Amino acid sequence: MTHPRWRSVVAVVVMAGGVAGCAAGAKKVAPSSEAVKASGAVVAAAAADAIPPYVATTPKAIKWAPFVPGGPGVQAAVLSGDPDKAGPFVLRIKSPAGAKMAPHWHAADAHVTVVSGTLAIGLGDVFDAKKLALLPAGSYVLLPRDVRHFAQSKTATVLQVHGTGPLQTNFVNPADDPRKKTTP
Repeated sequence: MTHPRWRSVVAVVVMAGGVAGCAAGAKKVAPSSEAVKASGAVVAAAAADAIPPYVATTPKAIKWAPFVPGGPGVQAAVLSGDPDKAGPFVLRIKSPAGAKMAPHWHAADAHVTVVSGTLAIGLGDVFDAKKLALLPAGSYVLLPRDVRHFAQSKTATVLQVHGTGPLQTNFVNPADDPRKKTTP
């Protein structure tokens, strides 16, 4: 979110530019989308201030779909935004007890909250059950970008993941990527 001071700076720069142009006898030009595109600062400020649509949903209204990177039986639902595109998103992931996700990493930070169940998560390039830390319902973990990690649902688990997309799942060992496996 843009700090209010930055909005003031952008407004002052835009206004000062308009006043300077008028003072020099320049022809006054109405703002246009092209003018906005020409100023990266104005575009960045506008994007940061964009208001996402209002979203309110109940658990029964959530539409679950297979989440292939999570492996068999794992489902996901997008609550807001689009994790495949640039911008904020909120995603729920539901996995059965025992589901494992091989070591992987993301190109952007991922904020994870355990909504229900117990998740076990570990850090490293190789799945090592001895490195798993138990996270019961209500737990939170920040996975900074590029941090290799792996996970296992100790019980049926629902996670909420939020961040700024695109959310990419990159497996340390490409052979572990369920998206590349074929079913008979």
